[in-house]
Amino acid sequence: MANENEPVIIKKYANRRLYNTGSSTYVTLEDLGRMVKDGEDFVVTDAKSGDNITRSVLTQIIFEQEAKGGQSLLPISFLRQLIGFYGDSMQMLVPGYLEMSLNSFVNEQQKMREQVKVALGGNLPGAQMFEALEEQTRSNIQMYTQALGAFNPFLAPSSAKAGGAAAPASTAAAEKKTDLDDLKSQIADMQRKLEGLAKG
Repeated sequence: MANENEPVIIKKYANRRLYNTGSSTYVTLEDLGRMVKDGEDFVVTDAKSGDNITRSVLTQIIFEQEAKGGQSLLPISFLRQLIGFYGDSMQMLVPGYLEMSLNSFVNEQQKMREQVKVALGGNLPGAQMFEALEEQTRSNIQMYTQALGAFNPFLAPSSAKAGGAAAPASTAAAEKKTDLDDLKSQIADMQRKLEGLAKG
């Protein structure tokens, strides 16, 4: 039996069959999807090489779910914008941003469920229901955008204005400032893209 504190090892063979070493049974992608929903942690390894292929298998599960009618979670605009970030200079920030955003959504989902429940119960007209959900979404986007600043050491608040005039900069410092301005511009552009992605 597998240790409850350790993820279950799923081995994937060359014939694409998946073997759950915890239960000593063959499983399907649908079975792994249920394990995810049930909160069961697992790692998928290539049976021959031992490589960790969990990411690709989870992506396969999402692909299968997206292919089912009426179960799509990923809007086309989201997919297009996500593809656009591959190879982009800001690509390294996207995984952390998306993970943080989804974690926040998970933490807020109970509140949103209650709002939807009240709205569908007839206590709110349709227009007010959407206004409530849009307000929640705007609040989350604002929080995500602010949190993104934590990933960027160059976007410090304008404390110089609040605390007094800054000391004169040298020529070298001025050149560095130009580089920083370029980075600020790139990150600001990424923030705009991510806000559009969230709205999509």
